[in-house]
Amino acid sequence: MKKNMGLADKSIRVIIAFVIAVLYFTDTISGTIALVLGAFAAIFIITSFISFCPLYAPFGISTCKKETK
Repeated sequence: MKKNMGLADKSIRVIIAFVIAVLYFTDTISGTIALVLGAFAAIFIITSFISFCPLYAPFGISTCKKETK
């Protein structure tokens, strides 16, 4: 897997996952919506750590900085 996520993209995903976790643990969200958002938060965390988003690959999207020589 070639990395296709830049630092800003990864940071935004981690922040969103953190916000979802806070909303869940403060009982602001519950039930089905909490499960769905929890799944999204887990996916965001995993993709942030591996620096690869499977949805970016088919479209050729990359938020990584281009290396200049």
